[in-house]
Amino acid sequence: MSADAAVPRSGIVRDAIGIGLATGAYAISFGAVSVAAGLSVWQTQALSSLMFTGASQFALVGVLSAGGGAVAAVAIAALLGVRNAFYALHMVTVLRPRGARRLLAAQLTIDESTGMAIGHEDHEPSARKAFWATGIAIFTLWNIGTLIGALGADVLGDPARFGLDAAIPAAFLALLWPRLDTRLMRVIAVIAAAVALLLTPLLPAGLPVLIAGAVGVAVGIAMSRGTPMTGEDSS
Repeated sequence: MSADAAVPRSGIVRDAIGIGLATGAYAISFGAVSVAAGLSVWQTQALSSLMFTGASQFALVGVLSAGGGAVAAVAIAALLGVRNAFYALHMVTVLRPRGARRLLAAQLTIDESTGMAIGHEDHEPSARKAFWATGIAIFTLWNIGTLIGALGADVLGDPARFGLDAAIPAAFLALLWPRLDTRLMRVIAVIAAAVALLLTPLLPAGLPVLIAGAVGVAVGIAMSRGTPMTGEDSS
């Protein structure tokens, strides 16, 4: 038996529940903001149950609340959700799901479940346990939190009174910040942000973000083919 296999893994479920509780509390703000943006309680709950990817959900209701159209809202949500497909390409080799489990695994493949699994990848059974425990905990508590926030939206009133309106930009920053670890990524982020700021007064809500994203991809491809900037800072 390897030394790693002998290490007790009882902490995996505890960690998964802890992550689930944190995201569940975060989901309360999503439920409140979504209803304040004009979605019904059931529409809000459907987003958390079927879409189940926080950044995409916040993006969708953010565009709608800013007066953007449904097409732009869905496009931005889909763009952010694409990363889960890349996670799935890796996780399928770890989980090796079959039958109905393939659909369930696809639904539960998010940032946190993937991160937990990768963190235990040195011991495959533990990686699978981490994925399933984290995914199920977050799905359950995210939906409970969404329902609490959606039902309490009328009681809360204007989300801005409690700072809940800041949840949408905060979600983007939380998703983006860990990835700004190289000069190339920071330059791309600054250029994309500048494009979005310049276009915001000129275009309907949602479109500046889509265009900024496209510009960021184009700049990233062009710069990566030129002078190498992908290494870590020397300092």
